[in-house]
Amino acid sequence: MRFDILTIFPEMFRGPFDYGIVRRARERGLVEIVVHNLRDFTTDKHRTVDDRPFGGGEGMVFKPEPIFRAVESVLGERFDRERVAVVLLTPQGRVFTQAMARQLAQCARIVLICGRYEGVDERVAEHLATHEISIGDYVLAGGEIPAMVIVEAIVRLLPGALGCEESARRESFAEGGILDHPQYTRPADFRGLRVPDVLLSGHHAEIARWRRRMALAKTLRNRPDLLEKAVLSDEDRRVLEELRRALPKTDESR
Repeated sequence: MRFDILTIFPEMFRGPFDYGIVRRARERGLVEIVVHNLRDFTTDKHRTVDDRPFGGGEGMVFKPEPIFRAVESVLGERFDRERVAVVLLTPQGRVFTQAMARQLAQCARIVLICGRYEGVDERVAEHLATHEISIGDYVLAGGEIPAMVIVEAIVRLLPGALGCEESARRESFAEGGILDHPQYTRPADFRGLRVPDVLLSGHHAEIARWRRRMALAKTLRNRPDLLEKAVLSDEDRRVLEELRRALPKTDESR
């Protein structure tokens, strides 16, 4: 897989991809990441990438010409939209999810357009981008940090990127769409805080049941919205009903 990142601050990407899973994936030839300076695709002597918005208003807006030229330079004027994604990073986009990461991980190439200022000319979203993505319901100064987030989320899903492929199948949002279960390690007793006895029992079936129950409990407590779309068994629903009855009234009202 190849990522092409379009930005006016290419220096921001020096370092983040040189560690951990992304670095190992690059070293193994699983992924290629190329950062392009959007100003290289301007034609005026000032290398202008933005202008004032039509209709008035505060701030500046990214012009369409440099972005179209940049994407056409790396992909050509026509590209296979089934295997190539052109992602505009914007607060107006769909919120990025693990399901979206899995979908994008099937692409051969991904172009990430890092917006700045008051936004990007809408013609980019309407006629060039295949996806508009936000990493959350908040506003950042630009799309560079979201680009880093999306690259890592996708790279770790590529076959061979993780040391243990099972990890990607069992983590939060992956197994049935709920959060992961709590994790513990040595020491078994830390300042009087003991690891749950079931995890030390060696009884794998009991451990599996406990982990599923705790995953459901954590999801109910922290992200109850996920349960609306989660894949749940009859046993899961029984456990959830039991957990809901045990919730303090203050939690039930959230």
